[in-house]
Amino acid sequence: MRPAFTYQALPMRVVFGAGVLAKLPAEIDRLGLRRVLVLSSPEQRDTGRLVADVLGDQTAGVLAEARMHVPVEVADRARDLAAELRADGCVAVGGGSAVGLGKAIALKHGLPLVAVPTTYAGSEMTPVWGLTENGVKRTGRDERVLPRTVVYDPELTLTLPAELSATSGLNAMAHAVEGLYAPDATPVVSLMAEEGVRALAAALPRIAADGGDIVARAEAQYGAWLCGAVLGATTMSLHHKLCHTLGGTLDLPHAQTHTVILPHSLAYNAGSAPRAIAALSRALDASPDPSRALWELAGRLGAPRSLRALGMAREDIPRIVELAIANPYANPRPVTAEAVEALLRAAWEGEPPPSPLGG
Repeated sequence: MRPAFTYQALPMRVVFGAGVLAKLPAEIDRLGLRRVLVLSSPEQRDTGRLVADVLGDQTAGVLAEARMHVPVEVADRARDLAAELRADGCVAVGGGSAVGLGKAIALKHGLPLVAVPTTYAGSEMTPVWGLTENGVKRTGRDERVLPRTVVYDPELTLTLPAELSATSGLNAMAHAVEGLYAPDATPVVSLMAEEGVRALAAALPRIAADGGDIVARAEAQYGAWLCGAVLGATTMSLHHKLCHTLGGTLDLPHAQTHTVILPHSLAYNAGSAPRAIAALSRALDASPDPSRALWELAGRLGAPRSLRALGMAREDIPRIVELAIANPYANPRPVTAEAVEALLRAAWEGEPPPSPLGG
C-alpha cells in the first residue's frame, strides 16, 4: 500500500529558456519592484553587471561580494547596503553563494528575492537559508527567503567551466537523492527527484565533452530545477548534515564537498532506503548499486572524489564526527559515531563506496 503523505507546493514562478534574461525587467515590474540590488560573487561580477545593464533604471546598485556558506559579516554588509540604497528587492545572480546572500537580506528586511542562476546548485528553489558565524553554519527554513521568481537562462551557464559544471550538477543530484528517502517524501516529489537525476546524469558528460552544447546546458538546468524543488519540499538528512558541517567548520568548497560525500552517504543509507535505491537505479541505469555509479560518474567528469583533495586534514575527522552527530538531521539509518567516522575516512581517502553486494 502506498504510504500516507502530505504535499504542499511552494509559491514560486519559474521562467525557463534560452534568452529569457530579456524578460527579467518585466518580471521585476510584475512584482511591483522599482529599485533592486543585484548580488553576485566576485567571480560572477561581469554577469552581475550584465544583469544590471538589462535592468537599467530598475537597478539600485551591484554588490559582488557573495561568498560560500554566507559568512555573517558579508550578510550584514549586504543588509546595510540594501537599506542605504533603499532597495525594495534583490536579484541574486550566480550560484548558491549569491542566492544565499539574497536570502539573508530577505530574512532580515523581508525584501522580495529574484534569482538568476548560472550554476546547477538548486538553492534558488528552496526556503532554506544558511549563515556561518565563528566556524558554525546555521540553517533554517522560512518562506520569506523563497525567491518569488527564478529566471533560468541556459545561455548564462555557457561560461561555467567543465569541472564546476560537474560538481554543481552532482551537488544538485544530492538534493534529489536525499529527497527520495526523506521522512516527508511524497509521490510527486519522488517523481521530480528521479527525473532530475536522470536529466543531470545524461547532460553532464555532454557538457564535459563540449561546454558550448546549449541543449545539454538546458537539460542540466532543467534537472537542477527539479532537484532544487525536491530539496525545497523535503527534509534534509545525513548527507546535508555532513556537508554543512564540513563547509561551515573547515570552509571546504560547497559543491565539491557534496560531490565527494554523495556516493558515501547514499551507500550508508542504501540498506534502509529500498525505494530510493530502486528509483536511482532507474535514473542512473545502475542497478543494484547507484552509489558506485555516482562515484564513477564523478571520476569520468574529472570531479574530486576525496576530502583530502579538497584540503581537509585527516586529523579533522574526529571533530567533524562529533559535530555531525550532534543534533542530527532525520535519516533512514541510525547515525552512530563509529559508522560516520568510517564514512568520512573512506571519503577522505577517496575510496569507492562499499557495494551492497559486498564487493
